[in-house]
Amino acid sequence: MEISNVATAQAEVRDLFIGGNWAKAQDDRSYPVVDPATAKVLREVSSGGAADATAAVDAAAAAFPGWRAVAPRRRAEILRRAHELMHEHIDDLARLMVAENGKSLRDAKGEVVYAAEFFRWYSEEAVRIGSGFGDAPGGGFRHLVRKQPVGVTAHVTPWNLPAAMVTRKAAPALAAGCTVVLKPAPETPLTAIAIAAILQEAGLPDGAFNVLPTDRAPEVVGVWMADERVRKFSFTGSTGTGKLLLEQAARTVKNTTMELGGNAPFIVLADADVDAAVAGAMDAKMRGGGEVCIAANRFYVHEDVAEEFTRKFGEAMEAVRIGPGLDDGVELGAMVNQAAIEKIGALVDDAVERGAAITAQGPTPAGPGYFYPATVVTNVSPNARIMHEEVFGPVAPIAVFRDEDEAVAAANDTPFGLAAYVYSRDLGRAVGIAERIESGMVGINRGMLSDPAAPFGGVKQSGLGREGGTDGIEAFLETQYLAVEWPAG
Repeated sequence: MEISNVATAQAEVRDLFIGGNWAKAQDDRSYPVVDPATAKVLREVSSGGAADATAAVDAAAAAFPGWRAVAPRRRAEILRRAHELMHEHIDDLARLMVAENGKSLRDAKGEVVYAAEFFRWYSEEAVRIGSGFGDAPGGGFRHLVRKQPVGVTAHVTPWNLPAAMVTRKAAPALAAGCTVVLKPAPETPLTAIAIAAILQEAGLPDGAFNVLPTDRAPEVVGVWMADERVRKFSFTGSTGTGKLLLEQAARTVKNTTMELGGNAPFIVLADADVDAAVAGAMDAKMRGGGEVCIAANRFYVHEDVAEEFTRKFGEAMEAVRIGPGLDDGVELGAMVNQAAIEKIGALVDDAVERGAAITAQGPTPAGPGYFYPATVVTNVSPNARIMHEEVFGPVAPIAVFRDEDEAVAAANDTPFGLAAYVYSRDLGRAVGIAERIESGMVGINRGMLSDPAAPFGGVKQSGLGREGGTDGIEAFLETQYLAVEWPAG
């Protein structure tokens, strides 16, 4: 399937990619994908069911022995070629993401570059999978320790980063020698379909990567969780859904990676460079329209700099240009759907009812489409829902603090611990605060965290395991120990 045709293919809906072939759902079911900027149907997409889910595992299981036997260098070359192809198709991929996700073209192009980098990073890691050999301490035999691929792996990805979440999971799995079955979010299946076409063009063997778009996730994922052949399950999504999936994974003792909800604090200390903190806040809050799990969700600003930070941050938020993502100069596109708008609005309304004030807010397009303006809310009660729930939108609630212990306590007052941000001119001081925050990742004087070469993941109810970096490929490897009798002499 040509990348440029993915969004417009209508003649025959064949969007399931199983065993290297494009197919329609066995029961002919399809569902509409909606453009968030217009609220209109973009196109119909095949909806895989239980039979298709089994067929995908059949294909992945059949392909696994051959793919694991492929030399690491060859696996690396295929992934590197996929990286190159993503860059060659950057415009098509970015426009595809804007069409189904609503984000701005600027954000979409940045995501393509970021997503492609996982293919490059893991092309390099594929040839570095290590083994060990040594003497047993008691003598008489040797230890041989090998790393080998887990097997068939199943992945469920969210709608907010439809390219990066696919490559962050699939690239290390493929590099390790595993095969993949993937269910993209129902809102954004087209990008995953395009990545399947890219991997096919890059030379990936049939069956090594399979994609099932669907609007009946429990049916598809339930098949995968019950199938003993699926040895690894990787999920990015809500904590509530993650808990249910962990219960299912326990029945067959599946190896799992869970990247779940967040509630990221953004702490501005008294000695912070306010202009740098405002710039970092714009990065941490507004990337992807705030619809990102590591987006800054709660702002804690020291009273000495609160007035200056709030004023400058509010001016920056009000200046954000909002509109359809493909329009020139747009920085904030549409939210993914009407439900997202309603949730964001409910959180802001709750904060205002508890005494908060909207002190800065950009314009809202007349419509159609699902738009919410960049908004700053001040004097927010610690009991407001917005301080405890992911807003997943372009809203920044600000609370003022007096001492650092107060800020740390507030930052840790959550069951989540995915990301956090700290700003201070004193690096040692900032690191000291960061080390006290219960979070898997902390940005220090930096509003952008993610890097394919670094471990991504959270603590507490934000998940299990890490993606990215060397940890990312280890998640798809099993350790085998061989005790080898060794003749004396």
